[in-house]
Amino acid sequence: MNIKKVGNVILAVTDIDKSLKFYHEIIGLPIKSQRRSWVDLGTTGALLSLHPASLTAKHIGSSIENGITIGFIVGDVKSAVEELKSKGVTIHRDVVEKDAGLNAVILDPDDYLISLFEPVFDDKDQQTGGYQGFTPA
Repeated sequence: MNIKKVGNVILAVTDIDKSLKFYHEIIGLPIKSQRRSWVDLGTTGALLSLHPASLTAKHIGSSIENGITIGFIVGDVKSAVEELKSKGVTIHRDVVEKDAGLNAVILDPDDYLISLFEPVFDDKDQQTGGYQGFTPA
């Protein structure tokens, strides 16, 4: 096997329109491609792909139950949280300070955990190493 990189993270959602509004209009991820039962969000690197959990059965499970957390690096986590609060987004854990930076955790429409991380290290786009301790415990 020769895996080159993560292509996308597929998120099973109960209401694709509601999730698209959250991730595109509220969070601000650009739509790369869209079909009725599949939406790719993002521009470079791994994409976040939304897909209906099931067209015939009830969606079961949330981040808290299944351990899924999506992490986004942001430029200013405090202003991001204030903006999201004003848009009615549920704040699961308000801003905390860790050695690697600031972090807050919000919930999406399916109660998936979204970690917002503002790094303090020089390479502000770095993802690895900075998330230790940032998942909700």
